[in-house]
Amino acid sequence: MIDRRDAAALRIGCVKYLNARPLIHGWGEPVVFGHPSVLCDRLAAGELDIALVSSFEFLRQPIYTVVDHVAVAADGPVYSVFVAHDRPLEQIEEIAVDPASRTSVNLLRCLLAERGLRPCLITDNAALSNTAGARLLIGDRAIRFRQDRGGGCEIWDLAAAWKELTGLPFVFALWLIRPEVENPARIAQELRCLRDENLRALESVIEGEREFAREFCSFYFRECLRFSFGATEKAGLFHFRALCHKHEILPPADTPLRIA
Repeated sequence: MIDRRDAAALRIGCVKYLNARPLIHGWGEPVVFGHPSVLCDRLAAGELDIALVSSFEFLRQPIYTVVDHVAVAADGPVYSVFVAHDRPLEQIEEIAVDPASRTSVNLLRCLLAERGLRPCLITDNAALSNTAGARLLIGDRAIRFRQDRGGGCEIWDLAAAWKELTGLPFVFALWLIRPEVENPARIAQELRCLRDENLRALESVIEGEREFAREFCSFYFRECLRFSFGATEKAGLFHFRALCHKHEILPPADTPLRIA
């Protein structure tokens, strides 16, 4: 276990979405919560030592040590990452995307390109609230949309589309540790232990949730998400990297995982 003084000295960040609760609940030391893109920038700038951030950040800049066996992933419909649209995908010319996202936006680019579709993606927060057109929504905002008024449009779940295309899980977020941080293996083990404790006591994690209903949290954590980063998740991540190269989102790379 990490000495509490070591843990307190760590500058740790975590995405502020419901999907991260089983990975951070009970950490006990200060945590910087934020949107994925903001946390990625702070981690890259050295303002954080470790953060649960977009998996695309590792693919874009593979300098980090990845905490093994822990992720926010999905092996089928994820519920909270989707395009809401009011006409067939083939007729869509423009999709508003959430500026907080990097992994999901690039997943969308790959999925569209694999279908031979190239609508314009625009970063526009205002357009995400419109009742017409097409929007990529992620995280808690996506959940609220579906619960409040998602019945009036079509939902294209990107994790389900990925599974249909590849047969693999999709990895949305990973714990990334900066290269200068000492003892990454000890930190990684602490985070794995925390994940394991929270999954064993998932009802306690759900009990502490104030925004979303207990029944929904149970469904979301147990049926939509998986919190492992094993062989199939790694295969999914590397397949995503290959498609990002194929569609000129990333340069070619075969950098191996540096794991702890």
